[in-house]
Amino acid sequence: MLSEKLKMAKGNNNNNKATNGKVMNSQHAKSEVNALPPQKSVFIAYILWLFGGLFGIHHLYLHRDRHAFLWWCSLGGYFGIGWIGEIFTIPSYVRDANEDPRFIEEFIKKLQTHKKPPYSGKRFLFEIMIGYLFGQLFHMAIPNHVIMEVDFNFLHWLIPLFVAIGVWTVGNIGREHGVLWHCLLAAFAAYPIRYFIYDETYTILITSLVAALVFDHASKEWLRTPPKRRGICERFFKFSTAMFIYFSLWGCFFYFNGTIPDENGNEVPIHEAFQNFLASAWWTDIKQALKDMYTYAQHHGWYEIWKELLESMDVDGERNAYKVLGLSATASQSEITTTYRKLCKTIHPDTVKDESQRAAAQQRFIEVQQAYEILSKIKSARIRKNKKVVNDDDIENDTIVL
Repeated sequence: MLSEKLKMAKGNNNNNKATNGKVMNSQHAKSEVNALPPQKSVFIAYILWLFGGLFGIHHLYLHRDRHAFLWWCSLGGYFGIGWIGEIFTIPSYVRDANEDPRFIEEFIKKLQTHKKPPYSGKRFLFEIMIGYLFGQLFHMAIPNHVIMEVDFNFLHWLIPLFVAIGVWTVGNIGREHGVLWHCLLAAFAAYPIRYFIYDETYTILITSLVAALVFDHASKEWLRTPPKRRGICERFFKFSTAMFIYFSLWGCFFYFNGTIPDENGNEVPIHEAFQNFLASAWWTDIKQALKDMYTYAQHHGWYEIWKELLESMDVDGERNAYKVLGLSATASQSEITTTYRKLCKTIHPDTVKDESQRAAAQQRFIEVQQAYEILSKIKSARIRKNKKVVNDDDIENDTIVL
């Protein structure tokens, strides 16, 4: 067991046999409670990495939820850079998830060699990048103007909190972990530099750098016990909550600080454009149409609404086919055939002598052919359906007579 080997690595071999027996029993009980899930497959992990790696799907499969969340936020580790780099590390991730004996032996050697996790340039850089991403995102989400007579500039003092969360989240990936408050204090201590550096971008970057340095030197430790195997409901709740907060910040940014150009090229804030849209005649007409549809459905049923919706969408192309041939919806098959033949004679590309108009004539000729095929197919299907209904009625009548 991993916990037993870690105890040996720490040198705790001076206990008596009775104590060792108790420890082994307690560890055995813990291992039963924290039972391993079915073994993960390297092949499946690579397939998920290939087709969903930019969104961290393979990390979700391997129970690396923090890693998956960060990959989702940064689109594969800042637009695929980290995703590509994982092509050689996935087997190690799988061995970690499976608690493979080979991985455990390598991990114990690291514990014996290094008292705390050694410096990793890749992890340190990612701590800074994610800390900066979270801090910058919260900064962009703060409204730049007064809303409902409230000035939200005081929220800038929460930027260090999001920077620290970003650094701490990266630092707790895999078999390394640390507490939040170290990098949180460091971030709040470094953030007042904004009064000397008036560019908020550099302020957030320096805050992230300081928080990452403090976390690496004061907080980072080995995770000596196997990661807890949480249930699917708990994992889904935590992951969806984190994603909700993340996308809410993006929503606040677009709504309060985003702009769209109007017909004159002027930039209009999105929240003003949205309010103007709700007061527009077009939105009023849409609301009235939805209200009328709901009233109609209450009296006739939602199935009738669905039928009318399909008819208006013209999913089978019947309405457009009648329009192309210039016929009404009551035209018979003989009228459709006669009209089709006349059009073929008059619009055939071979009758057009002007080369510049021949392409348009060819397109028109194809449309007429397609319209005729659609209507002929629909008419034939209806005739077969009507014949079947008539035959069924005849059979029923004969049965009644007998």
